[in-house]
Amino acid sequence: MALTIRPAEPDDTATILRLIRDLAEYERMLDDVRTSEEDLAAALFSPAPRAFCDIALLDGEPVGFALWFYTFSTFVGRHGIWLEDLFVDPDKRGHGIGKALLTGLAARCVKEGLGRMEWSVLNWNAPSIAFYESLGARPLSEWSIYRLSGDGLAAAGRLAP
Repeated sequence: MALTIRPAEPDDTATILRLIRDLAEYERMLDDVRTSEEDLAAALFSPAPRAFCDIALLDGEPVGFALWFYTFSTFVGRHGIWLEDLFVDPDKRGHGIGKALLTGLAARCVKEGLGRMEWSVLNWNAPSIAFYESLGARPLSEWSIYRLSGDGLAAAGRLAP
């Protein structure tokens, strides 16, 4: 089996949306998916994209993706990568696809002199947690993720001077 990891191209937009929906179904969050092919194309393939995507191909068939963007750490004084989503089709797992996607991003961090790579994982997702820890990742137990969205985001935005 031939594994290839490459940057996503505009023709991959429908595939990326399928993979996002498959991830959301796996995470029991399919009802939360609001994005469209148009949204993804605008985010990933505009003249100045702010998000990026790598596609995993197994024998030429798209079977996984990593969607990411650059962050900045004031403490480290360097940029990093936030891995928003990493997903491999369940029937294609065990072939090193997820590892290739993740280590490819780690290599990008090293090559570009970035300070770190971070992501979140659902607490119940034991297989993913074990996979991440097998590569040397460690949880940041002293941090909690907070989110403003929907009505709360709109309300907070109305408070701006």
